[in-house]
Amino acid sequence: MENLVEIVDNKINQVRTTSLDISFNELLDMYLNEELVIAPDYQRLFRWSQEKSSRFIETLILELPLPPIFVIEVEEGKYELIDGLQRISSYIQFRGELSDKDNLILKDCDIVPDLNGLSYDDFPKTLQIKLKRNFIRVEVLRKESDTSLRYHMFKRLNSGGEILSEQEIRNCTIRILNPKINEFIIEMSGYQPFKNVTSKIKSEDIEKKKNEELVLRFFTLKNYLEHYDKYDSIDDYLTHYMELIASEDVIFDYNDERIHFKKTFDILDNILGENIFSTKLNGNRFGRNFVLYYFDGLVLGIQKYLEKIIQHNKYADLVSIIQDIKDNDEFYRARTGSKSNTKKRIQIVESKLEEFFNGLH
Repeated sequence: MENLVEIVDNKINQVRTTSLDISFNELLDMYLNEELVIAPDYQRLFRWSQEKSSRFIETLILELPLPPIFVIEVEEGKYELIDGLQRISSYIQFRGELSDKDNLILKDCDIVPDLNGLSYDDFPKTLQIKLKRNFIRVEVLRKESDTSLRYHMFKRLNSGGEILSEQEIRNCTIRILNPKINEFIIEMSGYQPFKNVTSKIKSEDIEKKKNEELVLRFFTLKNYLEHYDKYDSIDDYLTHYMELIASEDVIFDYNDERIHFKKTFDILDNILGENIFSTKLNGNRFGRNFVLYYFDGLVLGIQKYLEKIIQHNKYADLVSIIQDIKDNDEFYRARTGSKSNTKKRIQIVESKLEEFFNGLH
């Protein structure tokens, strides 16, 4: 047990923190002077409604208690916001300094209804000063802190936010470990053939980075399938593999993986384009849906045959093969997520392609 205490103490010593009480006016100045950075991934996640932002401003005016915000020191005197985006962004928007957002007009303030309909410029000078001088506790994780501990701290801070999808959390927090894998996933999600075949994903899911999660899902299942059943959920599984890449605990050849990705989605786009992951309706029509188990089975099942498919250039002939796979009862029964079912779907696709290519000789 003494050894455990020593281990814990050692970890504590690897974290360097500072607590500061900073006024909102100073935070705004820091933001405008780029001393407080709201990273692009976070900036896009500002989703508080007008009503919720308004009630936060009301909270400031009434000097009600506030939870702290968390920042990471990226260099001396420069901080990156990690937790507290909604609160800070609401204040910045109310002050008219948030890019791509109209100035906040207060709405649905329920403690002081007289605030409703007002902007910052409408406030009497006394209230403007009160708002500017309101302080909030800022917890700073110093740059000397252990990188992996910083990452896990901020992952836990953000995991409770109901507004964030799992992929949004990954995008924001993984950069603390290593931004390269995150940038690579974003790059691949912008590859046009991939965008074509995933174009039926709902717009609200795209907003929550479902497309980027599919990129991660592709690489995780392709490279790390044997470990699928070791995790409590698919989210944990995807996150852990991304962490392994970021920390360079697994080999991930970016150039080779980029080639495999592009070949895979070039092929799928050439076969059925936007309909490749949709259900077939009567005639030549397809549904507007995106079927996830089609995605897993097809993108993984064609891996052994990438070169053969490209070489033979029989995309039109493969349309009926793909449709046979989708209609296959065994493929359907293996639709739920698990390592064994995923493997089963891959085997069915491989078997159909093997039969097809054998028939060409």
